[in-house]
Amino acid sequence: MHRAVIVRAKRTPFGQKNGMLESMQPQELASPLLADLASGFEPELDDVILGNVVGPGGNIARFSALEAGLPLTLPGMTLDRQCSAGLEAIRTACYWIQGHAGSCYIAGGIESASTSPYTKRAQFAPESIGDTDMGIGAENVARNFDISRQMQDEYTLMSYKRSWNAYHKGLTRDEIIPILHMNQDEAFLKRRNIERLVDRAKPIFLNGGTVTAVNSCGIHDGGSAVLVMEETMAKSYGLTPALRFAGSAVSGVHPNSPGIAPVYAIRKILAQHNLSIADIDLFEINEAFASKIAACAKELHIPYEKLNVNGGALTVGHPYAASGSALVTRLFYEAKRNKNYTYVIAAIGSAGGIGVAVLFEVIN
Repeated sequence: MHRAVIVRAKRTPFGQKNGMLESMQPQELASPLLADLASGFEPELDDVILGNVVGPGGNIARFSALEAGLPLTLPGMTLDRQCSAGLEAIRTACYWIQGHAGSCYIAGGIESASTSPYTKRAQFAPESIGDTDMGIGAENVARNFDISRQMQDEYTLMSYKRSWNAYHKGLTRDEIIPILHMNQDEAFLKRRNIERLVDRAKPIFLNGGTVTAVNSCGIHDGGSAVLVMEETMAKSYGLTPALRFAGSAVSGVHPNSPGIAPVYAIRKILAQHNLSIADIDLFEINEAFASKIAACAKELHIPYEKLNVNGGALTVGHPYAASGSALVTRLFYEAKRNKNYTYVIAAIGSAGGIGVAVLFEVIN
């Protein structure tokens, strides 16, 4: 069987909606990312697969590949699985390699909330079930899984401290390509006084609720993607991949509590491979809301010591379709730094109640 490996991983800096990247269309954000990942392997690429959620449509993957100056023969495919889209793109590329459909892909996600033509969100579920906003969904998770405001705020502070530590140690330097001469995440740098903000923040989705603007991510622009190759091909080029695709799982939960969906996807992938939480050295689970992360950790018994060890979306940002691929990018560089790891998992939940989890082996 052909095996898929991650040989390169990059992301743009993440900008707040109507912030430092507000003038850039999705293809303008994606093109330098694609060009960087493809460098030296342009003739070998079989396709570009990009997730995108908020438009403008028209096959952003193809548009971005053309904008990047990649071969005209490279088709491009855009998919939408809401916030899971970037991780789904990587998952799809890996399965295509395993199925002998191709040997070399760029896969990830791109999002420009600032330039989106849509004035309101899409409908996530039928009214008969309830089309709940994501913030109310986060409140539902907090209530249903007994996640207090204190637990959410404590996790938020920990995430910020981890992001700040990673920034000072230069751990994110290799994963970010500069855009408009900017190489740092906008929201992260603006939250330097987060200790005071956490205590003062008021519930924003529900009177008497626990979810605030501080223990939630914001809306962001940005992109992230990886170069996926068949392992034999990668070795023939002398490349040193960090991650080998081992498998994946997708789950569905009630659309009114989408944040808990990663729990079921992770349980499914562990069962498929006869693994336990103890067998996984590192988890990256998207931090759309602190209530969601706290609930996932609680239900799965994941120690915080091996969950989002360099921070996440609560502090660096959440560009919808790009966030899942950003998880893999973080795992890629952490795996390169720590050869003692054996298995790592990237997981994300998304609107409509969908969870995606991808299991990787660390290549030593």
